[in-house]
Amino acid sequence: GPSNSQGAGKVSLLKKVPALKDGDFTLAECTAILLYLSRKYNTPDHWYPSDIQKRAQVDEYLSWHHANIRANAPKTMWIKVLIPLFTGQPLPSEKLQEVMEGLSTSLKQFEERFLQDKAFIVGSEISLADLVAIVELMQPVGVGCDIFEDRPRLMEWRRRVEDAVGKELFFQAHEMILNIRELSNIQIDPQLKEHLAPMLMKMLK
Repeated sequence: GPSNSQGAGKVSLLKKVPALKDGDFTLAECTAILLYLSRKYNTPDHWYPSDIQKRAQVDEYLSWHHANIRANAPKTMWIKVLIPLFTGQPLPSEKLQEVMEGLSTSLKQFEERFLQDKAFIVGSEISLADLVAIVELMQPVGVGCDIFEDRPRLMEWRRRVEDAVGKELFFQAHEMILNIRELSNIQIDPQLKEHLAPMLMKMLK
C-alpha cells in the first residue's frame, strides 16, 4: 500500500527487514536495504550524510561491522537459545566463551576506533552506522549476555542512540530480540529438529 513516507523513513530504517519489496523491485541484505530506504524516503541527511567524508565514515563502519560485530554478536543467540532448541542439548559453555571473547575484541575495537570520544560513530549526530551497530548488539542482551554492563562508554552510546530514535520505537524494534528466550517454550517438530541439528552444529565449528 502507499506508505506514509514521513514515518516510514524512520520506522523502516529501524525495523531492518531482511528483505524488501518495493513494487517489482526486491532487495536483500540489511545494509543495502537501509541505504535504499534512506535515499527513497529522503530521510534527514544525518542518517547517510551527503558530506562526502562523513558518508565515507558511515561506509567504513558498515564494511568493518560485517566482519566483526556481525560475525560474532548473533552467534550468542544461536548458542544460548536456537541451537539448544533445535538439538535438544545445551552447547558446552566454552563455545559461548569463545564467541564472547571474539565479541569482546570487536567491542574494544568499536569503542577505540569508531566511537572514541564522540557522541555517535560519525560525530555529533546519529547515522545508519549507529543503527546497524545497535541492532546487532542488542542480540546478546536478548539472550542474557549483557555486553554493555562493564563498558560505560558503550552504555552511554546506547543511551544516546535510544534517545535519538525515541525509546518507544527503539524497544518496539527490539521487542522480538528481547523476548527471544521465550522461544525455548516452543514445541518443534521432531523431524525438523533432526534435519536442522547437524546443520546448526556445523555452523558453529
